[in-house]
Amino acid sequence: SRELLDRAIERIADWPVLLVAMFRPEFQPPWTGLPHVTMLTLARLDRRDTAAMVANVALGAVLPAEIVHEIAERTDGVPLFVEELTKAVLESGAQSAALSLLPHPATSVPATLHASLMARLDRLGPAAKDVAQTGAAIGREFGYELLASVTDLPEPERREALDRLTSAGLLFVRGAPPQASYVFKHVLVQDAAYGTLLRSRRQRLHGRIASAMEARFPEVVLAQPALLAQHCAEAGLAEKAVAYWLQAGQQALARSAMAEAAAQLRKGLDGLAGLPVGPLRQQQELDLQTALASALTATKGGSEANLGETLARARTLAEQLDRPEYLTPLIGAQWAFQSMRAEHRPALDLGRALETFAGARNDAMAQSLGRLLQGSSLLFLGEFVAARTVLERCVGLADPKYRTAERLVPIDLHSTMLTSFSLVLACLGYVDQARSRMDEALSEAQRLGHVHTLAHVLSYANRLDWLIGLPMVHIEQVASLATEHAFPHYLVFAQACHGQSLIAAGQAHKALALLTQGLAESRARGGVASMPILLTWLAQARAMLGQHGEVLQCFEEAAQIVETTDERVFEAELLHRVRGDLLHAAGDPFEAERHYHQAIAIAKRQNAKLLQLKASTSLARLWRGQGKHAEARDLLAPIYDWFTEGFDAPDLKDAKALLDELA
Repeated sequence: SRELLDRAIERIADWPVLLVAMFRPEFQPPWTGLPHVTMLTLARLDRRDTAAMVANVALGAVLPAEIVHEIAERTDGVPLFVEELTKAVLESGAQSAALSLLPHPATSVPATLHASLMARLDRLGPAAKDVAQTGAAIGREFGYELLASVTDLPEPERREALDRLTSAGLLFVRGAPPQASYVFKHVLVQDAAYGTLLRSRRQRLHGRIASAMEARFPEVVLAQPALLAQHCAEAGLAEKAVAYWLQAGQQALARSAMAEAAAQLRKGLDGLAGLPVGPLRQQQELDLQTALASALTATKGGSEANLGETLARARTLAEQLDRPEYLTPLIGAQWAFQSMRAEHRPALDLGRALETFAGARNDAMAQSLGRLLQGSSLLFLGEFVAARTVLERCVGLADPKYRTAERLVPIDLHSTMLTSFSLVLACLGYVDQARSRMDEALSEAQRLGHVHTLAHVLSYANRLDWLIGLPMVHIEQVASLATEHAFPHYLVFAQACHGQSLIAAGQAHKALALLTQGLAESRARGGVASMPILLTWLAQARAMLGQHGEVLQCFEEAAQIVETTDERVFEAELLHRVRGDLLHAAGDPFEAERHYHQAIAIAKRQNAKLLQLKASTSLARLWRGQGKHAEARDLLAPIYDWFTEGFDAPDLKDAKALLDELA
């Protein structure tokens, strides 16, 4: 057949023939240099192609996404393995079960492949099989030095066994012993070798691997605590395993890998079942629950019920163990939980309680945190003067010794304070100062390189831009960070900001889709904070599309949320000025004027000069159209003359242009 193929390739050089021949990489064909021959390297199937192949093999049966992911993980894009493993899963009936019902790795290898792999291992001799089993217990990849520390084989036999395995193509090798590193050719090879280990020997092996790593490879222990946790868990060393899971979760938190952190910490909580009940177990659970609360605050948006359960359990443990130092971060996390659910009055009480608690312990940092929480709650409540007073007392948060975000909450507190302070100043009418504080927050967040902090600051920068009438320029960056690091709350708000930008561009249909999706996702997670903003933007999109009945529903829901939660930060702007503009455009000047007057009254009560200016400008414009020039000028001029900065902001420029017309 080789000779036939050689002759055919030579003969068809000038013929209109396409010949496709496939071979393994180790084959060296003699035709590679011919001008009419093109060589293509076929890569393994990617995840999408693997999923498509699984669907084809399944012949209409729908496998859960988790199982498709597991098949893709185990088969490494090799079509034969994809087909065989899919068939094995289908035959086992696992397509209708959860992922946890998949067979053990050893039995999930298709019988034909497993038999083939085991026969190859047996033919290589007992020493090679022993090395393969030990390597499989270590992992898909293992180093020569660690293998030597675990196996009892003499040096010559060990090297010969490794040479046999690499020559047979079951292992790949990089470097030469003792610095060599080995990788199983495929995870199915590793599974086959591992599956032949008896339970008792497997447990002993994992224990020896963990001990060897701790004794001889401290850099691995430091860098990969999750790996140690897995070996300790398999060895039955539950206490050590839990400690390493906690360390792994804390490391993931430090690099803002929140989803990974939550996964590691939950494994630690699961491992507690193997420990006796007592203070040690309670302390480990307290550490795990506290860290998990930080991770969930980022990944779940801070409003899901399971976060509340995690925080409640952690506080109970802290009180049972009399550990007051844990209460500061837990109170901070509870504040975030209640704030996201728009429970602003209880959240304000938590901030006050923390300040009092910290004062009794003479903890200046925790006192500043308590003030920050109060200031942020007062901002949401629309009590801007009080918020400014409290936030100005958060000077301790700028101290370099307190700039490690994970000490209390998974975010830099100084940058967070600057964002809240910025919005407070803007509402009070100090536009330039507000922009300066936000620029400082952005600079700090970028300097720190802490992605959760950066996502938060960028999100608030978008709010500030919207408030003062500027384009929201940070939408894509927030969405990118939120997508990459699994911050759903920030992603939803970024998509909503994109929807508002589309409204400004006249693309109401696209805006409607984004805002509807954002509202649905927020409701699904129990988030209520900032819902009036999304509902008002949705009302604007619906108004552009002539859906006036739905517009009224949006405002009624937003008003109900404001009355229920006391979230009055943008009440004048959202519920009344914007609604007045929509009514004015729809030809209802009487109702529009009524809402403008309400917006002005609320803004005056809140001392919100910027919101008062915006509402006064809208009302003055309506009066101008009715010929009431003197009344319009008398309304707008005093509030405009109050301002001493921010004259390049769109809202102030609009007010000045209108005053010039009226003059």
